[in-house]
Amino acid sequence: MCEFCTEHAEGRKWYLEMKNYAAVLLHEQLTTEQQKLVGTSTRLEWNQLFYQYFILPALTGVAPALPGSSPPPAPPTMEQIVAANKVEHFGQVLPIEDVEKVIDLVDSITRMPCGCRFQFTGLTDQRYCFGIGMDKLGILGTYPDPGTSLEVLDKEEAKRLFRGYDEQGLMHSIWTGVTPYVVGLCNCDHDCGAYRGYIEQRGAQTFFRAEYLCQVDWDLCNGCRSCLGQCQFSAMGYSSAREKVTINPQLCFGCGVCRAACPAEAISLVPRKSVPVAAEIW
Repeated sequence: MCEFCTEHAEGRKWYLEMKNYAAVLLHEQLTTEQQKLVGTSTRLEWNQLFYQYFILPALTGVAPALPGSSPPPAPPTMEQIVAANKVEHFGQVLPIEDVEKVIDLVDSITRMPCGCRFQFTGLTDQRYCFGIGMDKLGILGTYPDPGTSLEVLDKEEAKRLFRGYDEQGLMHSIWTGVTPYVVGLCNCDHDCGAYRGYIEQRGAQTFFRAEYLCQVDWDLCNGCRSCLGQCQFSAMGYSSAREKVTINPQLCFGCGVCRAACPAEAISLVPRKSVPVAAEIW
């Protein structure tokens, strides 16, 4: 399992642990080291700033005036960047089954414009981000004018939207706002900043792979290749000799969206730990 499961869930899936959604975690005082890395004294303060400088611009269409900061004395190493990401704001890929389990856990879910899409495309109507427990953050009442365009959803409507994104080939992910507190679910593609930086530009890691891998049952695969366009991670190929689709387990992130395009239901999820060549690739 990923290291968050070990550190924050005693070997279980960290994003299915209720304690990682609890208000007490939101309000507790951060350690000195955490404060140094994230720049706030509590998770509540960090999340309010995140909303102000990342979500609010996408709601209003107005780029934020970012606060000034002193440059670091020396450029951080890749390892230092990843370590800081894991403390402040980090994600993990989830298949639709686990997305729905998360939705069943939480007490509120709010659909909102995507800050990444606004930054990279200038579009403010791309509502691929879902805030979790925004009422706990006090955000829904803090910004009443732009807040009126936020959509507070019931669980079934949220699930319906995610299933639609699954069919579109959008990769689902879950995110922390000062780990391990969970703040949101996203639906990512090439317009996502985390995806661009980590996958396309081969930069610092911003999210873990899923706890699963996708596998093709060649007895069921008819070689139609309908699934190939769904993969965001270049993990899928095609064997002309066998006329079957293949999946490289070392490249697969286990998002599972390829399954939605398979008319033969030939693709399934298996636990990552059950495939030795990919068990420790996160």
